[in-house]
Amino acid sequence: MNESAQTADHNSGEDIILTPNAAKRVAAIAEKQAKPAILRLAVEGGGCSGFQYRFGLAEEVESDDIAVKESGVTLVVDEISLDLVRGSAVDFVESLGGSAFQVTNPNAASGCGCGSSFSV
Repeated sequence: MNESAQTADHNSGEDIILTPNAAKRVAAIAEKQAKPAILRLAVEGGGCSGFQYRFGLAEEVESDDIAVKESGVTLVVDEISLDLVRGSAVDFVESLGGSAFQVTNPNAASGCGCGSSFSV
């Protein structure tokens, strides 16, 4: 981990939370792909509501990342994206419609039906 990256305990609740269920799923995916158990959440312009969430495995924690740990898994968010997702929880949900990582974002004024984009 890059020394200047900020880390938070998942119990702090100040920046962002990775749920145990999401951590379990990230660990399984990372093991299958032989990669570190680091999930990157980024917010990009686009989607049907203005912003969209992007998830991917990261090789390392970057110096400008905020990092939280849960069950041996690290969730990283860059400072710019964090402004849009501060206070959120990242979960992994399974339903009849499929399974996906889901962000419960208190900053979102509205969202789309698919749950992958939002507006502030």
